[in-house]
Amino acid sequence: MRVCEIFTSIQGESTYAGLPCVFVRLTGCNLRCAYCDTTYAYDEGIEMSENEIVEKVREHGIKLVEITGGEPLLQKDVLHLMTALFDSGFTVLLETNGSVSIKDVDKRVIIIMDIKTPKSGMFEEMDLMNLKHLKPHDEVKFVVMDREDYEWVVEFIKDYGLAEKCKILLSPAFGMLSSESLSKWIIEDKLSVRLNMQLHKYIYGHDKRRV
Repeated sequence: MRVCEIFTSIQGESTYAGLPCVFVRLTGCNLRCAYCDTTYAYDEGIEMSENEIVEKVREHGIKLVEITGGEPLLQKDVLHLMTALFDSGFTVLLETNGSVSIKDVDKRVIIIMDIKTPKSGMFEEMDLMNLKHLKPHDEVKFVVMDREDYEWVVEFIKDYGLAEKCKILLSPAFGMLSSESLSKWIIEDKLSVRLNMQLHKYIYGHDKRRV
């Protein structure tokens, strides 16, 4: 597999936010979202075997590991890697952009899946068949850029009965929408969702890598 970076940081997003976590960032992405903050993962990286990755993760001494990108599911060997990590005693999170099928992902893995909004420019690339493969412990994330995006998200959640399928995360696009505005809208509409801040950016700054 082509690996962009492996590092330990504080988990900044999802319901696991605040926990120490080992991140395995794989190289390559098939989307070009308007707010992307990891463009370096498009092509940077080195080839590593599954055993090398597992051993490197083990060296960090932390049992929570997230597989991310880019888009990790573009590399098919990642499916076996996640199973190997789980079988080695790790809790495994998969962050995926929602455009590649999740049906073959080990059911023990916790999926954190984006649904790209219209303002991201990438909604047409979504594989909405993924919604039927979600499990109750999985999480769906929407990055919201403005009020129009937010209203679209509210309708999407209702239309697909998403609140009954999994956990739902709403994130303000960093530097584009204030967390105060998004919080106010969520409270006004009494949405059963979690405000999802990018905690690592508040800790380390918005332009630092390996955090």
